[in-house]
Amino acid sequence: GACNLLFDLAKLRTDLPLWGCGCIGDDEGGRWLLSELDRLKIGKNCMRRIPGGETAGTDVMSANGKRTFFYNAGCNRLFTAEDLAGIDVPAKIVYLAYILLLPALDAPDAEYGTCAARALAALRRKGYLTAVDLVSAAPERFMEIVPPALPHMDIFVINEVEAGNLCNMKLRKEDGSLDEPLLEKAARKLLELGVHELAAIHYPEGCVASAASGEFCSMPSCPMEKKDIAGTNGAGDAFFAGLLYAYHENRSLPEMIRYASASARFNLRHATANGGAPSLTELEEFLKQHPW
Repeated sequence: GACNLLFDLAKLRTDLPLWGCGCIGDDEGGRWLLSELDRLKIGKNCMRRIPGGETAGTDVMSANGKRTFFYNAGCNRLFTAEDLAGIDVPAKIVYLAYILLLPALDAPDAEYGTCAARALAALRRKGYLTAVDLVSAAPERFMEIVPPALPHMDIFVINEVEAGNLCNMKLRKEDGSLDEPLLEKAARKLLELGVHELAAIHYPEGCVASAASGEFCSMPSCPMEKKDIAGTNGAGDAFFAGLLYAYHENRSLPEMIRYASASARFNLRHATANGGAPSLTELEEFLKQHPW
């Protein structure tokens, strides 16, 4: 997630400064990642390289609209609260992904509940805004690991399955359609559970978002022909990237969702996780030509 989002933001080709933070091995995957950070002009001074380590990776198998993920945590197992606490760059937002896939951060903490919660609290004390994503994994540990981190998040973007789990709501009806009144309640409840600035729930049909100001927005997805969808890998990360860019630039809540949805739309047109990422010029030209 962090890799996809950074690459998506870098490919906007703005003057927005970016840094990567993580643990990688000294293997081929680690060398490739460092070369990509250099190529995309992403700072790497917060990257930690583990001698003899294996860089994390995921093989994604897609067929008939469904995906199966084979995840190798590799050096992600060694990414700790101390790595996050050591961040010292002139950034506005620190994005963490994914909770539930980072064992050292998912581990319990006597004071904060989890090590991720401790790390996020430390980042906020240093003046950073925190943005967090998670995965629909480890259902038996979901309610143990995720809630403690919520009071230390400023921006939280998740899908309807994850939101339903957190809010104890069934956001789809028996026929598979969305329960729209419940979606709004869920978005608002995420703020009640601790998220400070913005909570958004995305799904194939669209997005709802609730802000600390009390503003709420619901918007359908960017129109797109099904035949134009080459793959869904990285679409959620592209959505978050578009939203974060718009948030960073102080756009309105509806504009944030439009940037997010359009960013995801470009991603869906390519089979890889970020091969379809647009430049900012392409993204904004599309938004001008395709109001919805």
